[in-house]
Amino acid sequence: MFVNQMARYELLSRDAIDVLDKGWRRIVSEIGVQFAKAEATELFAKAGQRVEGQTVYLDPEFVLEQIAKAPKEFDVQARNPSNSVHVGGDHMIFSGVYGPPFVRAGNVRHDATMADFRRFTMLAQSFPELDSAGGVICEPNDTPLDSRHLDMIYALATLSDKYYMGNVVSGPNAIDTIKMTEILFGGPGSIDETPATISLINCNSPLRWDDRMLDAQFEYNRANQPVILTPFLLMGAMSPVTIPAALVQQLAEALSGIALAQLIRPGCPVIFGSFLSNIDMQSGSPTFGTPESAIGLLCTGQLARHFGLPFRTGGGLTSSQSPDAQSAYEALMTMMPTFLTGTNVVMHSAGWLESGLVSSYEKFIIDIEILKMLRVEFTPLEIDEAALAFDAHLEVGHGGHFLGAEHTMTRFRDCFYRPTLSSSKNFERWSREGALDAAARATVIYQKVLDEYVEPPLDDAVRSELEEYVLRRRAELGD
Repeated sequence: MFVNQMARYELLSRDAIDVLDKGWRRIVSEIGVQFAKAEATELFAKAGQRVEGQTVYLDPEFVLEQIAKAPKEFDVQARNPSNSVHVGGDHMIFSGVYGPPFVRAGNVRHDATMADFRRFTMLAQSFPELDSAGGVICEPNDTPLDSRHLDMIYALATLSDKYYMGNVVSGPNAIDTIKMTEILFGGPGSIDETPATISLINCNSPLRWDDRMLDAQFEYNRANQPVILTPFLLMGAMSPVTIPAALVQQLAEALSGIALAQLIRPGCPVIFGSFLSNIDMQSGSPTFGTPESAIGLLCTGQLARHFGLPFRTGGGLTSSQSPDAQSAYEALMTMMPTFLTGTNVVMHSAGWLESGLVSSYEKFIIDIEILKMLRVEFTPLEIDEAALAFDAHLEVGHGGHFLGAEHTMTRFRDCFYRPTLSSSKNFERWSREGALDAAARATVIYQKVLDEYVEPPLDDAVRSELEEYVLRRRAELGD
């Protein structure tokens, strides 16, 4: 995993943070936050908070007391220990696209299938730049709705030996994720001390946590599995249009969800989540890779550090309908501030297309190239006497060239970043070899990676137990 040692880019002054701090305090205490689950409101009431129906009016000091119980850093185990990750501090972990119902391969856009889900899992396993097998990499519409989560978790657990994200559609789905993960790691209790999944719990913005998300959150918190508590804010639709107002709402929603997590199980690991962009005010469509989303992202990282919480934001987001120049520059517009602010957990790092409606094979490869380049760019420069290459100047002299110098010859294999996707061929050679643009080259690359994929080893007894669990639960669910 990548450790970002570069200085953090911070936009907010001390005075600005104070203003935002007063803002979220007013929202949680005067407007309140809805929790559409009786067990949640009961926990808040028992803790001395004012509850009216589903709305909880929170004492800001109580909220701060609760979030102080959350660990600042924690580990997540993978079944291959070399792929285990550390969440928090300077560590950045990357996961692929999450949630799209459609898939694009070349010029064809189609309903996502289980075969697509498996292929994207194989790609995630194959690229060391990604630390996670993923979660809902795409929504396999050719499998039964009630039981498809079983097939998805089985694929993530067997086709990859990296950590994966849990299903959050319902409480029972979360329980299935936990039980299958326990099977993978040796049985009940095997993931309680060191968790093995990270799951996404989205707020139904503005200011409402709905019942299905809360059902899943309760199960994961009880099992000590970290959740990313994420306000889903598109400025102009789910929040006011101004960035400060969106940041205040984001704080109110995320901190209230984290407070609930600590009531469910004090000390359970949580991640401050952010999904912040804006809509096109002419069409109402969501837009990504915008300057406003980048500003919000940078501010979010600074605010999360202010509260001492590991955080999630950013990714390779775009509104583009195809893996074209727009998709690349918008993805970079989001991924660059992701690095600048030192995001701990990065979802949608590879494959996101068409405002999150599409998982794209070609965009997956484009994003991997962006990710690889940024990891090099954000590695601190080593400056010592040897790096000054004084002997090379003595060898070459005035007016010469360094192509054949000993300093060059001993370093040419790894002195510069070697791209996977980019082409620097001259025009004639590029034309002879098919005149392939970046998207076409990406097609060749992902197909080659899938052809060369090797499934990581898994104990036959564990595989059989997972298969038996899936078959039993599928029958219980009537599928």
